[in-house]
Amino acid sequence: MSDLPQRITIHEEGPREGFQIEPGPIATPDKVRFCEALADTGLTEVQCVSFVDPRRVPGMADAVEVAHAIRQKPGVHYTAIALNLKGYERAVQTPLHITGGLQMSASNTFSIHNTNKDNAETLAEQRRQLAFFRERGIPVDSAIIMTAFGCNFEGAIAPETVRDCVASLLALADEFGITLERVRLADTVGWASPLQVQRVVGTVRERWPDLPLSLHLHDTRGTGLANALTALQMGITDFDSSCAGLGGCPFAGHKGAAGNICTEDLVFMAHEMGIETGIDLDALIECARMIEAIVGHPLPGKIMHGGSLTKYRQPALAGAAA
Repeated sequence: MSDLPQRITIHEEGPREGFQIEPGPIATPDKVRFCEALADTGLTEVQCVSFVDPRRVPGMADAVEVAHAIRQKPGVHYTAIALNLKGYERAVQTPLHITGGLQMSASNTFSIHNTNKDNAETLAEQRRQLAFFRERGIPVDSAIIMTAFGCNFEGAIAPETVRDCVASLLALADEFGITLERVRLADTVGWASPLQVQRVVGTVRERWPDLPLSLHLHDTRGTGLANALTALQMGITDFDSSCAGLGGCPFAGHKGAAGNICTEDLVFMAHEMGIETGIDLDALIECARMIEAIVGHPLPGKIMHGGSLTKYRQPALAGAAA
């Protein structure tokens, strides 16, 4: 496994992913406590909230309050997402680290369900957003292609469709003189398999060999970590994930839609393979147990229940030293 990366970067999305879909109201102080605990694990980015219409996503009604209440730790980016100018107008009035991003769905139907705009309307909206970012001095660092591996409304997505979406967003970025730091391929509704990861990533890389790619994987059908392993073997070093496997997409068209791959499970796998993350796994496990207690029902993470191997290795190390 010498071709595996030495280190990966993990973008924690559990708070935003979870708060947007959990049915019961989560108290604002609990949301803040969870975000602050995650920042103490070695994570360098915690996506806290989304600035969206609270009528469609009631769990984000207190996004502004959460953003202002978090005691920020130096060296950690506390981030958020917004889908339109109204959302960004709210976001920039908070102390969160706000960056601009480009987005498109490989499924036009999903785009309509997710944002009430088709892809053509989305591109037009993003031109307005880019003008806003330029005016406000907001950096634009990434793009995301949603439903890059399949869609519950349109079915299978051809890798060439994903490639064409990437081309559209790169052209838009170039139009505004922007060089993107990464392009994220999102398995928004949990269709990806290891073979699909190979095909989609391979198709995009064939066109742009040096384009930094990131994966946003969901674990709806239990293939999330297998997909991450395939990505690691292809040299991908940048992943979105969610503590305890919290969350899911409320507009997936599937009640069983799961959250991102579980952060502590991904960290455990990486560490066992000799890949550095900079994250304290045991501290992260405590965060997972915290949020499971807060939401009041079992969450899908495995390592939070099985535990790390630290306590089992320590006696062996002590014996070897003796």
